Amino acid sequence: MESFSLILAIVVVTALAFDFTNGFHDTANAMATTISTGALRPKVAVAMSAVLNLVGAFLSVEVANTISKGLVDETGIRPEVIFAALVGAILWNLLTWLVGLPSSSSHALMGGLIGATVASAGFGAVHGDVLVTKVLIPAIAAPLVAGIAAMLATRLTYRMGRKAEANASAKGYRAGQIASAGLVSLAHGTNDAQKTMGIITLALVAGGTLAPDSDPPLWVILSAGVAIALGTYLGGWRIIRTMGRGLTDLQPQQGFAAQTSAATVILASSHLGFSLSTTHSVSGAVMGAGLGRKGGVVRWSTATRMFVAWGLTLPAAALVAALAEWVCGFGDWGTALVAVFLVASSAAIWKVSRREVVDHTNVNDTDGEEPAGVVTQAMAAVTPPPAGTVAEELSTTIPAPAATDPSAKTTV
Repeated sequence: MESFSLILAIVVVTALAFDFTNGFHDTANAMATTISTGALRPKVAVAMSAVLNLVGAFLSVEVANTISKGLVDETGIRPEVIFAALVGAILWNLLTWLVGLPSSSSHALMGGLIGATVASAGFGAVHGDVLVTKVLIPAIAAPLVAGIAAMLATRLTYRMGRKAEANASAKGYRAGQIASAGLVSLAHGTNDAQKTMGIITLALVAGGTLAPDSDPPLWVILSAGVAIALGTYLGGWRIIRTMGRGLTDLQPQQGFAAQTSAATVILASSHLGFSLSTTHSVSGAVMGAGLGRKGGVVRWSTATRMFVAWGLTLPAAALVAALAEWVCGFGDWGTALVAVFLVASSAAIWKVSRREVVDHTNVNDTDGEEPAGVVTQAMAAVTPPPAGTVAEELSTTIPAPAATDPSAKTTV
């Protein structure tokens, strides 16, 4: 092993800080539906997710290799470039966490890396074919595939359980939710923890500590797994509230369908080496599950803000990273200035977040929830009800005639 310079150490620490923000930013992906339906208590849910994220980090390095070897030309990339990329990714993560929007940590990292690389070495240093096939196409396909799968799975679960006793069925699906949430957490570790492994490995290659085309060393895998697990345990409660309550209202059957669909998509993408957004996958699955139940709602104003954040993630992180790389280009004092800016900005965002604290004690509060939009109401009106809910719907839509009103009519 060659010399481990100060700038390289700063990059590694900053990468682990990003991994930490990735953990609490994406806790909602695995546990929002489990918490919102009451399948697990909030603190138990995030502890379980943290452990499984750590385990998942050791299962594969395919996504890490996509980042460290495929997205940009690793020859000629300086550690300062990677530092600038991480600055853009961290600040976007913190801003979207502050407003409770489930944007993609993965795309923030990709955008930061692309922006800093272009600022340093030009557009030619970015492998456009890898960007399109392993980042952009999965970004569009993942929420669609997961959403359609969750909608169909939701309808299937209600149909299969139409003759089951309601309480027993709900209890069974809550148990299924716990298992599927664990699977999502495991999948998240195999996908998102690897992104930090890849960025650290790229920095080590850029700094001359590793040979080109090297796989992540064991200490990189371990440190990335621990960082994302710690962030997950803290819980990104603001985003958990949005994902679990702000997008739709979920019953245990829907939560189980959403999590199982999302986990399948994420695990498949990890196997193929796609730098998939777990946030996109889970958000799409949650909306699909919301539309899959008769009377289910999707709050499209919240979803629209989320879609806008998705669209802005890559360019916004890229712009900040490019500016950071430009300042770092002035030398050591420029790098120090960017580091101070990152710390000060992060502290300011945290201070603003203390004005309205969201934690495990109030994450399921429903004050201020938005009503279902016109599109959702129209879809709910034409969606045929699951067979098992017909009797329940009839009982709630045929009121008894009032004793004081002999002209009262019963309607269906």
